[in-house]
Amino acid sequence: MSSKYPEVRTITVRIFTDKPVRKTPYQVKGVLMNQFPDEEIVPMLDGSYRQQFLYPRVQVKILNEQIYIIGIGEGVEPIKSIAQKMDFMDFGNITFQVLDNELEEHGDRFQPVSKLIRYRFVTPWVALNQTTGYRYRFLNNVDRVNFLNRLLGQNIVFMAREMGMELEENIFTKVTLSSLFPRPVDENNWGAFDGEFRANFILPNYLGIGNGITRGYGTLFGLFNPEMFAFNEGDLQKLEDQAVKDDFDGESAIAESDLQEIDVDKVPRSKKVPGKDLMPSKRSKKVLSEEFEIEEDEMVYETHVTKPDSEPKDKPIPSKPKKKRGRKPKKDTSDVNYNSEEYHKKQHSV
Repeated sequence: MSSKYPEVRTITVRIFTDKPVRKTPYQVKGVLMNQFPDEEIVPMLDGSYRQQFLYPRVQVKILNEQIYIIGIGEGVEPIKSIAQKMDFMDFGNITFQVLDNELEEHGDRFQPVSKLIRYRFVTPWVALNQTTGYRYRFLNNVDRVNFLNRLLGQNIVFMAREMGMELEENIFTKVTLSSLFPRPVDENNWGAFDGEFRANFILPNYLGIGNGITRGYGTLFGLFNPEMFAFNEGDLQKLEDQAVKDDFDGESAIAESDLQEIDVDKVPRSKKVPGKDLMPSKRSKKVLSEEFEIEEDEMVYETHVTKPDSEPKDKPIPSKPKKKRGRKPKKDTSDVNYNSEEYHKKQHSV
């Protein structure tokens, strides 16, 4: 492992139950919060740390009707603390007996490397929010796939910074998608894609990237044997040749980007609230949003990414909104119980 960058611990816990799990990640998180109210994993799940950790340190996935709990950095120990304590999971209308769990922990699964590593999205990658989706509509197909590729690379830089890494080498990325038509996601005007990508950065299996991470979107899986990698300093000159030689299933490839180099110095830095320590102010019983914003290169585009629920800055805003008769005011969603069955009707599966 290279000594240039700090060690980032990661953990994956796969839970084996007596019945297939057909629940959402939010529902699973709600059960964990109820059954382990005094454990440190609770503020990692309920949004208490959202100002300190822009990238969620604990992520819950439902893959092939099994529960996966993934932790990175500060999320590792809270997961280990409850992993052996889970005997059952009570969802009210159904209870799952926990038969066993499979735990995998590493200290070298998050860092840049001198090779292009191939990953596949096992759940849809929500690349577009309202702002990036607005720009995406006006691009041609070639520019679209390169636009998405750039977003992906900038997200990797963002994640590295979140984990205390100041990258000295640039990031190279190359995405291959099954379609350039984004799949609508939920009520947020998000756009999702299926496919795979390559990057000169090693990422742990089942980690999420993009929007909707806390809902189980953007889950990746590495198509490589991590034991074969030697973590040493390397030259990136052969990356492009390797990308061309790598095999890909041509039948599923609709759009493939160029191999792009992301200048880490030009990726905007995310804004955190100053003066915040790592102690949560209070613990909420609701599962709050921990989504982070997709980063965009300010040097390439005129306006910077805003929050997913805000209007794009380059869209005209009327001075006075028109009043419409007979329409009720928009319901305030600040108190929505995101763990309720009503809110999560859709299942997220592979």
